Amino acid sequence: MKATKLFISFFESEKAGGLVLLICSVISIILSNSYFSESYLALWHYPIGNHNAEYWINDGLMTIFFLLIGLELEREIYTGELSKISAAILPISGALGGMLIPALLYFGFNFGTNTQSGIGIPMATDIAFAIGILSLLGNKIPVSLKVFLTALAVIDDLGAIILIALFYTKTIYFSNLLISLSVFGILLIMNRLKVKRLILYLIGGFIMWYFMLNSGVHATITGVLLAFAIPYQDGSDKTISYKLLHWLHKPVAFIIIPLFALSNTAIILGKDWYNNFSESYSLGIIFGLVIGKPLGIVTFAFLAVKLKLTELPKELNWKKIVGVGFLGGIAFTMSIFVTLLAFEDPKIINNSKFMILIASLISGIIGYVWLKQNSKSSNNKSIK
Repeated sequence: MKATKLFISFFESEKAGGLVLLICSVISIILSNSYFSESYLALWHYPIGNHNAEYWINDGLMTIFFLLIGLELEREIYTGELSKISAAILPISGALGGMLIPALLYFGFNFGTNTQSGIGIPMATDIAFAIGILSLLGNKIPVSLKVFLTALAVIDDLGAIILIALFYTKTIYFSNLLISLSVFGILLIMNRLKVKRLILYLIGGFIMWYFMLNSGVHATITGVLLAFAIPYQDGSDKTISYKLLHWLHKPVAFIIIPLFALSNTAIILGKDWYNNFSESYSLGIIFGLVIGKPLGIVTFAFLAVKLKLTELPKELNWKKIVGVGFLGGIAFTMSIFVTLLAFEDPKIINNSKFMILIASLISGIIGYVWLKQNSKSSNNKSIK
């Protein structure tokens, strides 16, 4: 399987970004439970305009992260793993199972409780962390497995985005929503008219974001909409879509996501923190990610192959897919994002974030050990 230049760039930025993300998360938890705790927490609640710093990171800067996800998804659809239906069915099936089974497990633990709204928390996979773990195995892992994991995680993100738009919107101001969608319509017309000036799309995107922000629908959705409004053309390195995607990799991986990690992992561990593991939402998150993710990914992918809807690439086997299934349980960005939308109680939010980190740690260790034990050095070209 040929790895394109852009995929290599994406993989390498996510690989390094995963390490930065891990460091930022550890630093944030340490500071939150240190002598500097009060000052550190106050930093993220520092008022900027009508809101605090954390709000602008989550609703402003994260829109750029969603723009990158949208551009990457667009690339996958046009020229990547999702461009051929037969090949796309494998990661799509795995992603669907990896969203449905964890959600059902979470719902089973939380049905009828005030935390059942967190059903979307264990549905997403963090690309940066998952690829970061996979990269530690070097040439033991074929490129096809890395591409499968990337496509799987991108589809997961799309599922989380749809979930946010449909189920985590409480009050809608239709006039602002209509204006935002009208701007999106204008951008689509510009696309059809072959307008290629990126600045015009970015200005339109900002206007769309502003009205979406004041519509009740989460503003980060505009990042994905803008991505699909920007002309893809042939996807070459001369197109504005490629240039923007290539340019966004490092700012997102090394500035935006680290800021998100620092502000959203400011988790205070109480003296009785271990008691939180028995909470229904804690059980839903841990079982959903550690067990539900690999079970759903492997089962649905297996069924798709057995039904002859797709086939397993020659370099892969089911043991490798099981390993990736566990890595799929590494959740962070999207899961924390959904947590902030699903709950209002600060204690539940705080504890849920901690459970996401614990479940991700367990999933990452199991996935790494499993793949290391079940993979031999590959003669295929690998991305280092």
